[in-house]
Amino acid sequence: MANYTKVSVKAEGRAELHDKLGLTGAEVSVNSLPAGANVPFVHSHKENEEIYAVLAGKGTAVIDGDGVALSAGDWVRIAPAAKRQFFAAPDEGITYLCIQVKEGSLGGYTMSDAVL
Repeated sequence: MANYTKVSVKAEGRAELHDKLGLTGAEVSVNSLPAGANVPFVHSHKENEEIYAVLAGKGTAVIDGDGVALSAGDWVRIAPAAKRQFFAAPDEGITYLCIQVKEGSLGGYTMSDAVL
């Protein structure tokens, strides 16, 4: 059995990778909103922080009532309790990656977690 899983994902709507990749420590999704569209709900989390990476386009995240302009190359970390909603710009769509992990769970990273 291989120690990796590879999938291809089309950047249309929303694709959650938890089941597709057999993830055990994170949820990752690829999201696309066409120009003028938005995520139709405001949400927060109980335990999980979210890290958003804007891959293409532009839009706005409303986080606890603050409008945060987003464009390709931007990264945003949002604490679990923060209320959030995402909007594409009126004239341009947005594609972003969302990584969801339990806040405070990182025990090691990069070289501190590597086995050489």
